[in-house]
Amino acid sequence: MIDIHSHILPGLDDGAQTMEDSVAMARAAYKDGIRTIVATPHDQNGAYENTREEILQAVKDLNKELQERDLPITIIPGQETRIHGDMVDDITKGRLLPLNETSGYVFVELPSDHVPRYTSQLLFDLQVAGYKPVIVHPERNRELIQHPDQLYRFVKNGAYTQVTAASVAGKFGKKIAKFTFDMIEANLTHFVASDAHNTTSRSFHMKKAYDAIEKEFGEDVYYQFLDNAELLLEGQVAAMDMPSRIKQKKFLGIFKR
Repeated sequence: MIDIHSHILPGLDDGAQTMEDSVAMARAAYKDGIRTIVATPHDQNGAYENTREEILQAVKDLNKELQERDLPITIIPGQETRIHGDMVDDITKGRLLPLNETSGYVFVELPSDHVPRYTSQLLFDLQVAGYKPVIVHPERNRELIQHPDQLYRFVKNGAYTQVTAASVAGKFGKKIAKFTFDMIEANLTHFVASDAHNTTSRSFHMKKAYDAIEKEFGEDVYYQFLDNAELLLEGQVAAMDMPSRIKQKKFLGIFKR
């Protein structure tokens, strides 16, 4: 498996803190069936800033360490950037780092409790500039849970999304798991990734997630998620089926999903 979202690089954010932590995460990933990991440290989220150069060097150092320890896992560079108005300019100037450097896919992280008003315009501007925006873990955004039509519009207009394996596996609770499955059913997400930060409270859970997807949606959806991760790394166009709105049921005057 390919994991396109993780915080495995040591000392750059709230993920692995030491090289030993990173090695432990790599071992856990290998046990979970993962062979390639995109390292995506936080950037410009109010707590961490990690430039292209810093990330590339950290990836090089970690790959060297894993080779010396005979751990057959490959680390690929990436970045998880909090949404901000200058993203297009920052990419153009080479400060921001697309996944695998040249894939054209760019992670866009929303705040956890709301969706900035300029989000739609920024996603459009990224596409006009030749990039493929991927909204990360939208299933954990409070506003999108309450107003899923916003997510539908983003995807309908060409944005990709990535859900967290732990969300699929129910590790964030029933409400988030239900919304995640609703997203998959409505073709509102295109990638599954771990967003792993450590080997304990925020581990990989990729095998559990893929098993749950295959059980609920069948082999075609299972393999589409697997294939999309590979297409992303290659810079190819990932599958994007026609999205639909998440149906809301009205019960005693209150909308429920």
